[in-house]
Amino acid sequence: MGATIGAILASAVGVAISPVPIIAVILMLFSGAATRNSLSFLVGWLVGLLGAGLIVLGIGFAENEEGPTTASGVVKILIGALFVALGVKQWSSRPGPGEEAQMPGWMASIDDFTMGKSLGLGLLLSAVNPKNLGLTIAAASTISAAGLTSGEEITVLVVFVLLASLTVAIPVVANLIAGEKAAPTLDSMKGWLIANNATVTAVLFVVLGAKVLGDGISIVA
Repeated sequence: MGATIGAILASAVGVAISPVPIIAVILMLFSGAATRNSLSFLVGWLVGLLGAGLIVLGIGFAENEEGPTTASGVVKILIGALFVALGVKQWSSRPGPGEEAQMPGWMASIDDFTMGKSLGLGLLLSAVNPKNLGLTIAAASTISAAGLTSGEEITVLVVFVLLASLTVAIPVVANLIAGEKAAPTLDSMKGWLIANNATVTAVLFVVLGAKVLGDGISIVA
């Protein structure tokens, strides 16, 4: 089980280093319903990652006598190739010299979000966002193909979800503990992430895509 946790660490870190959900939860922490909405967002995020992982485990990519199945390798090749392509697209869309990065239009309305919308956004960004969904599928495929018991599979998946959620959970917890004292740090984080969103995302897509693609080729070859 330890080896499997090690194998899914890169995917968990890739999900965790996602600028858009971090920006979204920080914006919620500056809204009028900071605690309520940020906690709802975190719950939606956790449920989305866990649900996507459980679906892949339910489909199953059981290990055969020679190791992971060809099906799990093909899934990883497809995900890896998609990530590389998305990385190139993100890089080409980054702001030019002297240009100011713009927030997506929906972020401007976060201040008016209800608990339901916050929960739904968390689900959307974790379980529907191409990068996070792809990494969750890749991680769950690795877990499913590792030859673990059902209980061990669930345990490793929970570890993945918790690690992948740290960057979303930390601002929420910091706000609960420190309150307004955490505001300057959170505001600084938000500004940096908005300015560098496209670049960070592009690099993540390419690096993680190359890794997942390589893992898939090594299984199929």
